[in-house]
Parts: sequence; structure tokens; C-alpha cells
Amino acid sequence: MPRPLAFDKFRDVQSELGRSGSAIFRDAQGSENLVIRDPYAIEYIHSYAEDSPFFLGLAEGKLLGSRCTSGSCGFRYATPRSNCMVCGEPTDWFELPKSGRVHSWTTCHFGSEAFLSETPYNLALVEFDKVGSLLLGRLKDCTEPEIYVGMPVVARFTDRPKYRITDVWFVPDQTHR
Repeated sequence: MPRPLAFDKFRDVQSELGRSGSAIFRDAQGSENLVIRDPYAIEYIHSYAEDSPFFLGLAEGKLLGSRCTSGSCGFRYATPRSNCMVCGEPTDWFELPKSGRVHSWTTCHFGSEAFLSETPYNLALVEFDKVGSLLLGRLKDCTEPEIYVGMPVVARFTDRPKYRITDVWFVPDQTHR
């Protein structure tokens, strides 16, 4: 069997893995790292329990956050929480706005199987007005040089929900440019 082809860019390795099942990744120090494709499947049964309304909301085109029910605290989260992390009181659901701003972001050059077709892809921590925490999501329809802290973004939702966080992503908000 011939030696696998060698590549300096991992996206080329990924393409070769799809063709032949093996490749060599040559890193910045010149080391050659053998990479093989070894797919496996696992059926995972998972319950979202008290976070279920968040994922059901995504399927309806809604972003749901959690709000502390204590009158003296009232902290608002952009993520599901059953109890307030500030005071410990229970939370209830409220609808987040669909628009926010990029608080921070990164470009991912490696991804899990679910993201291989999108790699490299951008992730952003999105902040919303009057909400004390951030929501992590994919940032699409823009290139890395176009992204900046404070960039207005708007949520988009899949028309075929899988009840996962990937059912929502953000794009630049053209109405605020």
C-alpha cells in the first residue's frame, strides 16, 4: 500500500480523508502526523428536561432566555437556567430579541463531524440589550475580515429543526449597517 499523501493545510487533509481514508498532516514544525478516517456511530438518547422549552422555542423561531423570579434580583440570562446563579431563586422563560451584537468571536479551523462541511466557521458570543449573559452561536454570511466586536447581528432559524443549538445561527444585521 502506498504512503498516504501529505498536506500542510488541514482542510486539504479533510478532503483527502473523504477520498482515500488516510492522509498526513505536516504541522508548522514539519512533523508528519498520520490522520485516518475511522467513522463510528452511536445512538445517544438525551433528555433536555427543564431546558426543553429553549429547544422547542428554536423550532418556532424564538430565542428563549431565563429570568430570575426574585423581585430583588431579576437577573436575565441568554441561556437556559433553572435557577439564578446570582441569588439561587427559580427562573422563568422570556423571549429574547432576535437581534444583538457580537461581544467576541473566533474562527474555528477544526470542527466536529457536525461542522466538517462548514469548516472553517465562525462562532460568536452574542450580547442582547438588558440581558446579563451571552449566547454562543455560529456566525454565517460574513467573512472573517468583516467581523468586529459590536457588529449588529440577527438570529436565523432552520426550517427543518433537529432540536439542537445548531437550529439557530446569526448573520450580520443589514438594517443596522
